[in-house]
Amino acid sequence: MNNGPLVGTRILEVESLAPAPFGCMLLADLGAEVLRISRPAESRVLSGPGGPIDRGRRSLTIDLKSPSGAAALRRLSREADVLVEGFRPGVMERLGLGPEPMLGVNPRLVYARMTGWGQDGPLADTPGHDINYIAVAGALEPLGRRGEPPHPALNLLGDFAGGGSFLALGVLAALLERERSGRGQVVDAAMVDGASTLMTFLHSMRAAGKWPGERGANLLDGGASFYDTYETSDGKFMAVGAVEPQFYEQLLHGLGVERSTDDHFDPAGWDAERARFAAAFRTRSRAEWTEVFADLDACVTPVLSPWEAADHPHNTARKSFVEIDGVVQPAPAPRFSRSTPSTPVAMDTGGRDVRATLVGWGVAPDEFDGMLRDGSVA
Repeated sequence: MNNGPLVGTRILEVESLAPAPFGCMLLADLGAEVLRISRPAESRVLSGPGGPIDRGRRSLTIDLKSPSGAAALRRLSREADVLVEGFRPGVMERLGLGPEPMLGVNPRLVYARMTGWGQDGPLADTPGHDINYIAVAGALEPLGRRGEPPHPALNLLGDFAGGGSFLALGVLAALLERERSGRGQVVDAAMVDGASTLMTFLHSMRAAGKWPGERGANLLDGGASFYDTYETSDGKFMAVGAVEPQFYEQLLHGLGVERSTDDHFDPAGWDAERARFAAAFRTRSRAEWTEVFADLDACVTPVLSPWEAADHPHNTARKSFVEIDGVVQPAPAPRFSRSTPSTPVAMDTGGRDVRATLVGWGVAPDEFDGMLRDGSVA
């Protein structure tokens, strides 16, 4: 990566799973130089799937449990703007690599911590996954159909939206504040906090009396007939978001059905109208309905799989997907008018050159030779 608004920003990423790697991917996509510190293979209990989420980095293998390995990370932190770690609270402290010693080495360091529950609180030391964090955040209970159990939205809300994205936001805010203060600080990014924040609009709806609370019976959770998905004749689906009156009229026109209510916001008519809409959508294929609604302002679109999305004409026109090492994947976002990020590359593109990487991070050649001899790096 040699372009983007974060060019010149150096980030040390201590290897972890899902949320922190995603946050570091976002930062690497925007031009930051991210160096991942990987654990020795024999010490890994679980590793991620690799691939797109790892793009844009170099990597080094360092055993942080060894004194020499911990010393190597402290040495590298002198050259870093940011350190990202995703362990349970206290782990980095036990390794001698917590915020206090690291900020002692580099007072300008932004020390970003990614956890599920946060650095304190009754649950801080307990295990969990996305589904647990969003459950406690109040983000899981509203998901699902009326009368059915809550259904997780993959691991999007906790790991990535509430986790990695808020981690990246916290890092950027701390870097901006450092420009004024000249000092680094600790960023405590917790998935439960981020997922809670994502629910702010729902709290607003509730306060305004527009969210009765029963799952699957509200405006935006599949309760409304005009905000739902419908199966087509070929077993695929269309997404309908015809909330405003003008879009609702265009939906009726496209489907060829008559208005059955004076107030389409009245929940009393939603179930009957859903049945009418469902019957209409089953008469044609997804491709046919896509063509019908192409020129109508009805907020009706095809439901695409992640693997189909890259071929949609809109995504193609915006170059919203890129191909890296034969793998089609989302392109960096957002867009910039001047500092356009470079096309991402796979991790360790060009091979893992340990000497070149460390020299690039300010390690002198003789110092590098010492690191090899004492086993600091592999």
